Amino acid sequence: MNGPNGSDTSYLDYNATAPIRPEAAAAVIEAMQSVGNASSMHRPGRQAAYRVDVARQQLADLLNCSPGEIIFTSGATEANNLALRAAYTAGNPLVTTPVEHPAVLETARTVTAEQPDDLVLLPVGTDGLVDLGALDQVFAARHGGVVSLMAANNETGVLTDLRVAAKAACEAGALVHTDATQIIGRLPVDVAELDVDLLSLSAHKFGGPQGVGALYVRRGAPLPHRPLLVGGGQERGWRAGTLNVAGIIGMGAAAMAAHRGLIEEAERIASLRDRLELLLARDLPRCRFNGRRDQRLPGVTSVTFPGVPADAVLAAMPDVAASEGSACASGAPTPSHVLLAMGLSREDADSTIRFSLGYATTAAEVEHAAQAVVRAVTQVRSALAEAHGPR
Repeated sequence: MNGPNGSDTSYLDYNATAPIRPEAAAAVIEAMQSVGNASSMHRPGRQAAYRVDVARQQLADLLNCSPGEIIFTSGATEANNLALRAAYTAGNPLVTTPVEHPAVLETARTVTAEQPDDLVLLPVGTDGLVDLGALDQVFAARHGGVVSLMAANNETGVLTDLRVAAKAACEAGALVHTDATQIIGRLPVDVAELDVDLLSLSAHKFGGPQGVGALYVRRGAPLPHRPLLVGGGQERGWRAGTLNVAGIIGMGAAAMAAHRGLIEEAERIASLRDRLELLLARDLPRCRFNGRRDQRLPGVTSVTFPGVPADAVLAAMPDVAASEGSACASGAPTPSHVLLAMGLSREDADSTIRFSLGYATTAAEVEHAAQAVVRAVTQVRSALAEAHGPR
């Protein structure tokens, strides 16, 4: 059994970052061996600009949009900041949910700091589904604004029906933004069909390099330019600064690779996830799975091991890479805000591990991981019983 990069670790943390695809790695290396600022007018600059244009088209093909609707950023965090700062206007509602990634939640709280009543959090059920029916109540009282909903939750994999949200928002004259970081390259995404105005993504979630991402901005969307970075006016004034040519080219290569056989790959990954869940449920019958299991990403499972701290389980299985939740919140003293919003107790949230599979996951990794998890949970549970009595 070998994980990515030939290691002996079962790597099941794709929601944190996916291993870079061979096509993307090769494209980055080749690009770094060339010279040229994509804004320069000489031949090396024009060559760099051409390769950026190719990558922009490759990403546009994955999203089914025009390449002119793509703004390159340093990742989804920057794209989320850029989107919400452009879409929100004081006095209008900014509607989101308590289970969003911190890159959306903290940005929403920041931009509405002077008008806190503008921030509206939709309720979430115990299955992780957002109550989209509550949008009607929001817009019955207030018109316009922006709705920001993640396409797929980063901790549970639960999907949001963006079409329903977009319809309600459109009727109320509101813009729609989605943090699509976890769904891009894992399930088909058609921005025209979803009818969203803004969409954020990060390359490293679908096998591209870290430190590069993009914001889709629908042509004709009534959005002012409110750039986070000002300077040379790159990316049509949305994002100043010298383009990360190598990163962008790598992202384009990853997008093209992910686009090929997307449905078949999703089915394979879902089958591996189901196998992992079957093995855990068989050997650890007290475990519980979180979130709507028939409406989620193919490679994600959130598992609670009651009474067994997740950090202790992870420490007891160093040959399995998994996560307690969002990688951006690792080391945080508080339990997952996503699981708490879904109604889990603090103890259960602290006893939950997220496993996320992806394009390079193998059956051998899943079998190895399941065995390691069972051993680790049993070991920690026994140690706790010995130290404190049965739990």
